[in-house]
Amino acid sequence: MRIGILQTGHSPDEVRDDLGDYGQMFTRLLDGHGYDFTTYSVVDNQFPDGPDAADGWLITGSKHGAYEDHDWIEPLETLIRDIRDADLPLVGVCFGHQIIAQALGGKVEKFDGGWAVGRQVYDIDGEQVALNAWHQDQVTELPEGARVFASNDFCQNAGLMIGDKIMTIQPHPEFTAKMIDALIKYRGRGNISEDILSHAQDGLTQTIDADKFADQMAQILNKGDK
Repeated sequence: MRIGILQTGHSPDEVRDDLGDYGQMFTRLLDGHGYDFTTYSVVDNQFPDGPDAADGWLITGSKHGAYEDHDWIEPLETLIRDIRDADLPLVGVCFGHQIIAQALGGKVEKFDGGWAVGRQVYDIDGEQVALNAWHQDQVTELPEGARVFASNDFCQNAGLMIGDKIMTIQPHPEFTAKMIDALIKYRGRGNISEDILSHAQDGLTQTIDADKFADQMAQILNKGDK
C-alpha cells in the first residue's frame, strides 16, 4: 500500500542530518505497518499528478500558517478536496490538520492564548493520550460535518474526523523528545516565552503515546487498501 506524504515544511537545518526531514519522521513513526512511501515536497511546489498517485495521504506540519499567502497553498487545498472527492484516506498533522480544515470550509487563526509546546495531554474519545505539540495556530471554526474527537482545555478542536476517511490532529505524534528539544533551541528561543520553553524541557523525560496514536492513524490510512 502506497502512502503519499505531502511535506509542507522542513525540519531545522541544524538537525536534519540527524533527525531527518518531516516526511522521514512519519516514515519512522509508521514503520511496521506495511506501507511504501512517496514524499512530495509541496512547500517547494512538488505536487503529485493527482489523488490517485497514492492509496492514502498524509499532510505534515510546517512553520507556515494555513492562512498565509504562499503560492503552494491554493493547489494544496485543491488537492485536499480532490482526495476527499476520490474517497481516499487522508491524515493531517498540525499544519496538515489546519489546512485540511481550511480547505473544507473551516477557519484557522493565530490563537490569542499563545503556544502549546512539548508534552500535552488530550482527551481522545474519552481516553487520556499524551503527545508532543508545537503550535500557536488553531482551528477555530469547523468544516461542515466535522466531529471533534480530541481536545483539551488549551485546544478545543485538537482532532477532527470528517467522514470516516479523513482524520486530523493538532499535536505531533512524529515528534520525539529530541525533536522538541531541537525546536526549542533553534526555533523557540526569542520567539516563545522562556516559561513555556522551560516547562516543555522539564517534560521531555515523560512518556508519550506516539506509537499508540500511530496505530490510530494507520486504521484510517488502511481504508485505502484496495
